[in-house]
Amino acid sequence: MKLSTTTRAAAVSSALAATLALAACGASNEEPSGSAGAAASGGSASSAAPELSGALVGAGASSQQSAMEAWQAGFEGENPDVQFSYDPSGSGNGRKAFLSGAADFAGSDAALKDEELTQAADRCATADVFELPNYISPIAIAFNLEGVDTLNLKPATVADIFSGKVTTWNDPAIAADNAGVTLPATPIVPVHRGDDSGTTENFTAYLHEAAPDAWTAEPDGVWPLEGGENANGTSGVIDVVTSTAGAITYADASRASDLGVVSVAVGSEFVAPSAEAAAAVVENSPVVEGRGDYDFAIELNRATEGSGEYPVVLISYHVGCVQYDDAAKAAAVKGFMQYVISEDGQAASSENAGSAQISETLRTQAQTAVDAITAAG
Repeated sequence: MKLSTTTRAAAVSSALAATLALAACGASNEEPSGSAGAAASGGSASSAAPELSGALVGAGASSQQSAMEAWQAGFEGENPDVQFSYDPSGSGNGRKAFLSGAADFAGSDAALKDEELTQAADRCATADVFELPNYISPIAIAFNLEGVDTLNLKPATVADIFSGKVTTWNDPAIAADNAGVTLPATPIVPVHRGDDSGTTENFTAYLHEAAPDAWTAEPDGVWPLEGGENANGTSGVIDVVTSTAGAITYADASRASDLGVVSVAVGSEFVAPSAEAAAAVVENSPVVEGRGDYDFAIELNRATEGSGEYPVVLISYHVGCVQYDDAAKAAAVKGFMQYVISEDGQAASSENAGSAQISETLRTQAQTAVDAITAAG
């Protein structure tokens, strides 16, 4: 499933052609060419952009919260007249808010489903929707076990823990891959998200693809099994695990620093979560076929056996309209997305959230969508 340069180049070329067509009929709404050039080189383009103002409302993935704080600070520092807000209410709620018109864009740890793409066509007045993979982070399988900071686990063992088949920390399936580690007979307390969560959808997709015999439930943003503890939001599950001996959960790695962390089996090695290992999986996965010119949803290769790749990975998208009814709104969305994909924006999120910076390939793709954002009329 390794993505060829040709595949990604074709997607970019198609999007660029559509961008030029849009520019021909809506050039009065575009930024000066110097802005696009500065952005394409990866730097901040705000000095060449028009002054932005008004409200900009986002909602969605709580995994992005730390990154969003950095993006908000950088964007508002350059655009003090924009009143920016982001509600980290979860990916499902964010997509609903965007599709209903309550939010200008969504942050989502899962790409839009087919029925949501249909709704997006109405939301965007039949114009294209963009989905930009702007936040890449490993999902940590994090646990609270006194005296143990790291464990090696096979995908099937992880699946059996979260399905309730493996119930104590000294189970032979865990001990087999952790020679020399003293494992107590402490009961395992699996903790999952209680809300509709893109992190859950990514985690269950990993289990479904990497351990299909042990995990037969289909990937879903709503936890598919009975039992276990639950809490809402990334902070919620981390708080439960932190206060509960023997507990284990899955969460954006940026939020799990005080807990023990699992290294998962990939081929013949065990790989710990890291920004670099997560980015490697994304770079070697194809874009989903058959979507719009500015829809860069990625089909992650979660069953990879590539050395140094960490497949329990979360791609969080920014979802919005290529065309907005209001010129100020279009300019604000365009300006914010431009900052997010810039080298400055990606460096800020990486420093604050520990996320992987997007590659030049992904930045070039995203730039075609950002350039195309305009106002109707």
